[in-house]
Amino acid sequence: MANERNLYGGQAVIEGVMFGGKHVYVTAIRRKDNRIEYFEQPKTEQPWTRWLKKIPFIRGIVALIQSSANGSRHLSFAAEKYDLDDGDEDATEKTMGREEKTSWSFVLGVAVMGVISLIVGKIIFTGVPALLAGLLDPILYSVPQGTPWERFESNIIEGVIKIFLLLLYLYAISITPLIKRLFQYHGAEHKVINAYERGLPLTVENVKKSSRLHYRCGSSFIIFTAIVGVLVYSVFNYFFPYHTLWERILERILLIPVVIGLSYETLFLTNKMREIPILRYLGYPGLWLQLLTTKEPNTAQIEVAIASFNRMRELDESGLVQVR
Repeated sequence: MANERNLYGGQAVIEGVMFGGKHVYVTAIRRKDNRIEYFEQPKTEQPWTRWLKKIPFIRGIVALIQSSANGSRHLSFAAEKYDLDDGDEDATEKTMGREEKTSWSFVLGVAVMGVISLIVGKIIFTGVPALLAGLLDPILYSVPQGTPWERFESNIIEGVIKIFLLLLYLYAISITPLIKRLFQYHGAEHKVINAYERGLPLTVENVKKSSRLHYRCGSSFIIFTAIVGVLVYSVFNYFFPYHTLWERILERILLIPVVIGLSYETLFLTNKMREIPILRYLGYPGLWLQLLTTKEPNTAQIEVAIASFNRMRELDESGLVQVR
């Protein structure tokens, strides 16, 4: 039954959850007065982006940029509504009204900031591990540029450092109150999708019993970039050995699009093969990482996630979408 159902995705926002359907994105958030408020956005796409998303390896980069840009707008909505006093409501509505009048410039700004944030994050988590691993090369290498096996060992060390820094970073932010609640909503999002894909009615009881881990999660993509990166760098350095530490760092940064494209395809394949007894284990590293990036949600958070999903499906099926 799950195979006949549409594949939906989403993300957690401050005090809420966003889900994307075929024609609409919907965010539901829990306001301070306990009511649920929605933000609805039509899903528009240029013909050229639809064409690019059909090309393996390229589609991952396009999807990542689109996800970052679309998610940023919904995060912005949730942040503006977060912890507002009742007296600030009028001011907020005026602000949202101004944004609608300048929607094109707003969307462009959000897209640019999303892409910049993505690039900066990738550079940090790519450049720093390469720098630290490169400092060990004089110890590992028996010749100036190292043998192919020695370069492979160095790339494995680089991957281990990257994963360690990633886990350390995620753990550090996960213990802060705001991020912990964000990760609870992330868990609620996964639980709703898992319950839906299993064909269960979306009640609080059914959703609560569902897993907070999911194969298609972006957290899995993050861990795959570290694993796939080791293979990409090793193959590249077999044919093109670097000569200096800075050359190594530059190579890693230039290869980011290649690693992203391959990692997306790896995530895509692990989701396809998750029902095959042996091959399903390929997706386990991503699921393990979600033990950090998701937390068990409470009943109120599950209610918000269900409301967001149901509203998204309602608008998707009716075709009536109002931008609010």
